[in-house]
Amino acid sequence: MHNSIKSILSMSPVIPVLTINKVEKVEYLFEALIKGNLKTVEITLRTHCALKVIEIASKKFSTLKIGAGTVLNDIDLQLVKDAGASFAVSPGTTTRLAKKAIEIDFPFLPGVSNSSDIMKLVDLGYKLFKFFPAQAAGGINYLKSLIGPFPGILFCPTGGINEENAPQWISQKNVICVGGSWIVPSENHNYNEITTRALSASLLGN
Repeated sequence: MHNSIKSILSMSPVIPVLTINKVEKVEYLFEALIKGNLKTVEITLRTHCALKVIEIASKKFSTLKIGAGTVLNDIDLQLVKDAGASFAVSPGTTTRLAKKAIEIDFPFLPGVSNSSDIMKLVDLGYKLFKFFPAQAAGGINYLKSLIGPFPGILFCPTGGINEENAPQWISQKNVICVGGSWIVPSENHNYNEITTRALSASLLGN
């Protein structure tokens, strides 16, 4: 499972974090992101239509790895797997949720914000984590301080990351990619602009 989540997160330097309120015309959004050369997305389970959007996107856009975000428990985990998601992301985690992902062999990126979180999950075999909320939980300096005690661990920082500070985050040696909502600001239907933002994001870290 570790290798599969690592290969997914390695596909793009930025994972757009999407909160989608309507199913209508959602295909245009994914087409814009694909044109922008991004290979992964995270659709948060914060709206009533999120599972439907995951289902549509995973069936229609085989080149995109569709992640489900805000997965809070093992019921959510099973629902997103059944909807066709390629991986799941949580803002934090519980032992039960982390074990369930292993049990059903589903790529899972658990959220952490401190060393204790990391140690509990390392015990279960996890090596990749969402660092959340990245800026509020200590920022780049905190992330750098984790390299010493956790030399083999990689992070996807999310929360407070934007177009301006993303390159600095991505340049950290224990960062595999970042998550950000700036590529698709809420209710933005300017698909050309989304493609432009995605193209810029796809080149970060090169």
